[in-house]
Amino acid sequence: MNKDMKQFMLLLLFFLFAFFMPLEKTLFMEAVYSALYWLNDYAREHVITCLIPAFFIAGAIGVLIKKEVVLSYLGPTSKKWIAYSIASVSGAILAVCSCTILPLFAGIRKRGAGLGPAVTFLFSGPAINIAAIFLTISVLGFSIGIARILFAIVMSIIIGLIMHWSFKEKVEGGGLFMGDSGDVVVSKGAMAVFFAALVGILVINGFKVEPQYVLYKYTLMVLLALIVAAIAIFKFQRSTSREWLSETWTLTKILFPTLLIGVTVAGFIMPFLPESLIEGIVGSNTLQGNFIGSIFGAFMYFSTMTEIPIMQGLMEKGMHKGPALALLLAGPSLSLPAMLVIHRVLGLKKTLAYILLVVTFSMVAGLIYGALPY
Repeated sequence: MNKDMKQFMLLLLFFLFAFFMPLEKTLFMEAVYSALYWLNDYAREHVITCLIPAFFIAGAIGVLIKKEVVLSYLGPTSKKWIAYSIASVSGAILAVCSCTILPLFAGIRKRGAGLGPAVTFLFSGPAINIAAIFLTISVLGFSIGIARILFAIVMSIIIGLIMHWSFKEKVEGGGLFMGDSGDVVVSKGAMAVFFAALVGILVINGFKVEPQYVLYKYTLMVLLALIVAAIAIFKFQRSTSREWLSETWTLTKILFPTLLIGVTVAGFIMPFLPESLIEGIVGSNTLQGNFIGSIFGAFMYFSTMTEIPIMQGLMEKGMHKGPALALLLAGPSLSLPAMLVIHRVLGLKKTLAYILLVVTFSMVAGLIYGALPY
């Protein structure tokens, strides 16, 4: 029996089991429905408007950005204060979640970014995007919004430095690459407009607008997409366009299936979580409460800015501000789908180290913030 047939038989058995499961087993059926709902929601809300532009940006980074540029600012041998300063704040304009940041992380990593700066960018990007910060301040309060910014930036640099010191990289021939696509000739003006339009799609998608303005929002996103297509057709060499699309497709094949599996698994286990128990544990600023908050945030998937209304509901039910910040820091920067993809990019040891660092420092940040009088 070949591999495809085995996968088909396992899938058939899963659906037969679900079909013949007694109806009184409502928790299992709720978990199946939750998995399908999360997958459907992810496909509808994030794939077209978030993930696809992110893959195209990552592909463009791998083809259009000269490796010397990436290495000079984010490379293993670049000045640390420059590399980590840029990496810690460069994701601020991108309204991205822990999944959407992954193609961008893979793109700069493939183009030669050092492990430390790349990890700093990976953590800080989802945590400090401007749209999420403004929503945090307006919904949860000024204090926790500012704390989220400051702790995210400081934590991202510390975590990146620890990863750099823990996993020394050999630098040969100018950097670490998974295949060099070579330099291409594109005018600076065309490249600037090209990247601005691609990033603009992500930024505009992150804005929450009133229903009467939704049409304008998506019209502007379509116009930016047309600008990207026009530059690729009329300004790029055909070989450059083909290489860009090929790089984008390569990253998509590697990362996208893993993301879908992770989202489905996260959705399936959600109904099994004891929400009432979690709310009881995180009601005070204890080591245990902050640990639970950071663990819950690390393993659950939060799409862009959805963590804020969730936090609002939990805080209204008595969740302490310390564990709330721990969840706000760990949640956007990690998730079960993100862990699976990071493993594909970094390997098992580096991924486990990154998860441990995010959970630990989120817990510490929650304890510090929770102890403050305001």
